[in-house]
Amino acid sequence: MVARSGGPTLIRFVGRRLLQAIPLLVGIVTIIFLIMHLAPGDPTAVWFNPGIPPEVLDRMRANMGVDQPLHIQYIRWVKAFLSGDFGYSYTHFRPVRDVIGDALPNTLLLSGISLLVIFGVGCAVGSFQALRQYRLTDSLLTFVTLFLYSMPGFWLGLMLILGASTSLSWLGLPVFGMTSVDHSMLSPFGKITDVAQHLVLPTIALGLASAAGVARYTRGEMLEVIQQDYIRTARAKGLPERTVILKHALRNALIPVVSLLGLYLPLLFGGALVIEVVFSWPGMGRLMYDGILARDYPLVMAASFLFGALVVVGSLIADLLYALVDPRVRHE
Repeated sequence: MVARSGGPTLIRFVGRRLLQAIPLLVGIVTIIFLIMHLAPGDPTAVWFNPGIPPEVLDRMRANMGVDQPLHIQYIRWVKAFLSGDFGYSYTHFRPVRDVIGDALPNTLLLSGISLLVIFGVGCAVGSFQALRQYRLTDSLLTFVTLFLYSMPGFWLGLMLILGASTSLSWLGLPVFGMTSVDHSMLSPFGKITDVAQHLVLPTIALGLASAAGVARYTRGEMLEVIQQDYIRTARAKGLPERTVILKHALRNALIPVVSLLGLYLPLLFGGALVIEVVFSWPGMGRLMYDGILARDYPLVMAASFLFGALVVVGSLIADLLYALVDPRVRHE
């Protein structure tokens, strides 16, 4: 048993979860490898020109190693990967490690802010609905959350771009990229403000639908908790309603909500791929999309492994947070 307090048992639990993640990560990169190599075309198609002699293309394929049988390419890639060599990007002409190092912080920034929106807005709206059950505000918010939950992120992103470019242009919100053209000339505070403005629309598109799902879940949990005997006892003792709701009801209602973190992280990283393409956000999703189109095998393989690792780590963090919130939780 692994208790919340930590110790050797907690270390063994974390180690066991990480060992269980190894086959999952191997399976992810193997499937991506097969899909990429079985698809029509190869990396030399990017530079294809009728005027290029066939022997030059053959030499390029040999330099990239894509002229070898599929199993030889896979074994060679695994050996290099285990040694910490992610290879050389075919399209960026730089080591994959450096290319990913430039894009990863941008994706983590977008995903982190979106995660705050998802659980901050979702928990607040769900709790508000539960405290006003069957009232007009509850019915209106139920309709809005169901509508947003069923809305594809890319469509919402396109509508946000359309609105910010036309009827809502007075807001001055940027619709593409991460920074403005004159970003390097701004003051430190101006640079932060510039990036924050570029974050608004992608964050809404990435996090709003998931926030609606968290709101629905929080509402159900909150309604169940406020009907418990200990809530009635707390009110009978004369405790202020604010204390009853925040200290007793909300804290216990959020225990199951924390477990959603592990479920939303894969959706968040997957959604980032689409949203980054829609908003031209220079992150891992846009990088991976361009790499797939260009058949940049080393870049796509390394990015796929990193996405899988982030999801596994996120699931582990969710388990630990669940134990932190609820002292009764034990992991077998």
